[in-house]
Amino acid sequence: MNVDNKQIFFRVISYLKPHKVMILLALLAMAVVAATETSIPALMKPLLDRGFTGQLDEKLWQIPAFLVGLAFIRGAAQFLSNYWLNRVINEVLLILREQMFTRLLKAPTEYFQRSTVANLINTVVFEVNNVLSILSSVAINLVRDSLTVVGLLGYLFYLNWRLTLVVMVIFPVIGLIVSSINRRLRSLGRKQQHFTSQLAYVVEESASGHKVVKLNNGYDYEMYRFTTMANQLKGFAMRASVAGGLNQPLTQLIASMALSLVLLIAIMQSTSQGTTVGEFAAFVTAMMLIISPLKHLADVNQPLQRGLIAAEMIFGLIDQEIEVEPEENTRHIETVKGKIEFKDLGFSYVQEDPNPDNEVREILRDINLTVQPGEVVAFVGPSGSGKTSLVNLVPRFYNPSTGIILLDDYPIQEYKLSELRKQIGFVSQDVILFNDTIAANIAYGAVHSSEIDRTRVMEAIQAANLVEMVKELPQGIDTEIGDNGNRLSGGQRQRMAIARAVYKNAPILILDEATSALDSESERQVQEALENLMQGRTTLVIAHRLSTIEHADRIAVLEHGRIVELGSHLELIQQGGLYASLHRLQFSSRAL
Repeated sequence: MNVDNKQIFFRVISYLKPHKVMILLALLAMAVVAATETSIPALMKPLLDRGFTGQLDEKLWQIPAFLVGLAFIRGAAQFLSNYWLNRVINEVLLILREQMFTRLLKAPTEYFQRSTVANLINTVVFEVNNVLSILSSVAINLVRDSLTVVGLLGYLFYLNWRLTLVVMVIFPVIGLIVSSINRRLRSLGRKQQHFTSQLAYVVEESASGHKVVKLNNGYDYEMYRFTTMANQLKGFAMRASVAGGLNQPLTQLIASMALSLVLLIAIMQSTSQGTTVGEFAAFVTAMMLIISPLKHLADVNQPLQRGLIAAEMIFGLIDQEIEVEPEENTRHIETVKGKIEFKDLGFSYVQEDPNPDNEVREILRDINLTVQPGEVVAFVGPSGSGKTSLVNLVPRFYNPSTGIILLDDYPIQEYKLSELRKQIGFVSQDVILFNDTIAANIAYGAVHSSEIDRTRVMEAIQAANLVEMVKELPQGIDTEIGDNGNRLSGGQRQRMAIARAVYKNAPILILDEATSALDSESERQVQEALENLMQGRTTLVIAHRLSTIEHADRIAVLEHGRIVELGSHLELIQQGGLYASLHRLQFSSRAL
């Protein structure tokens, strides 16, 4: 094991420290298992030898009773060691998942651009199980099985090696028993897989909708959903481990009872006074008991390496930097007036690969613009001109490379992130809805349903022109809308996002192509809802359809990351520049 693997291994082991007592109990139970594994064949030889000499004629019943009792102690200790170990493992599993999900919710936006949703789900939900295979492999294989193998191996060398072939007769019988029990456990495995998939679904929604989570301060709500499902999975995993833990003890108990019966019959029928029967039975029992731990020890390397690789992925997420809060001069705000000022602003995407051939791509440069409270400013320009990047700097999804953004004359870095984002409503063409009720989606961020102001929800629905839709639903605002609102039309989903912004009642509004990809009727309804929403709010609008922003107070035209034109619709048309050219192009194409 190299240095990096050792560091990862010991970091995993560090999660066991709060569970020292339970781990000690598990180790003691494992020692009992190892002792009983070795003692069974060792005790069988003198018992059988004395029995065949006639010294125990009056107490023959004690022999099978003693062996079955010893097997019961061994099975009970094995079950308890598995139970305590699995309890510790599932406690650690819950802690690791919560730590990863907390980091996921508070990771910067750049992290989600580097990682795929599937990879995040795999890490949080599935790979963590491979990490815990390190704990189970070390505890079971290197402690219990090692002690068992050492004891049994020493005893086998003491006995006659020529009797080894006898154990081959018993293997098929044990195989049939194990196969029968495993078939009954498959249904439990399917149910556990279902709970794991449900947990992955929560992670997928939170990762896909990370901007909505951040803007609506949905950390507590997402943690509540995640912790609730993770605890359910933990409880079911423990029930499955209890059922699965009975597999090996029951198999060994049945085999021991069968062997005891064979020995009893042999003793009762035997007239021999020699010791060959005892040696024979002891050897067969020892060989039966040593096969399983030897197999486990031979297989320890594969899960150990797989677990170390998974641990590297998990700790990579846990160690991920979170969005930085200002350490000093944190400015608390309740409600801002809404004045936004961009001063000498520049923004570049940082390349992950420092290859000199890949220059840092400059997205924005020399942006100077002041938006007054309540003013509507639209940003237009060719694709890739930096419109979306500019508005994404306001809620601090990214930080500018140069210059500053002022909100009510103070740099936005001085505000707490949660309080800054509380001031901003956001509606985009990529609507994010959650598999929950209409009310929960509109009042997103409320952890419990009792925290939702249903009166405000209805007011938001009215402002977003959704009254008729809600009236047609059997459960009204308590109707579930499906995965990302797939039970709603495109226009209804867009108006749901508008209703969410109305409910939030933030003084600043960002509209990112909120009416794109809609038919004429849906666009008209959405536009009416947006006009209701924009009243009295500082609004930043990104639009490709220039007809939707003709009534904006000012229009900023961007090209190659710079503002090249600024003015009202009429002023820009009269200038005959880029905006006028884009306007003519759009309306000529519509005429065709």
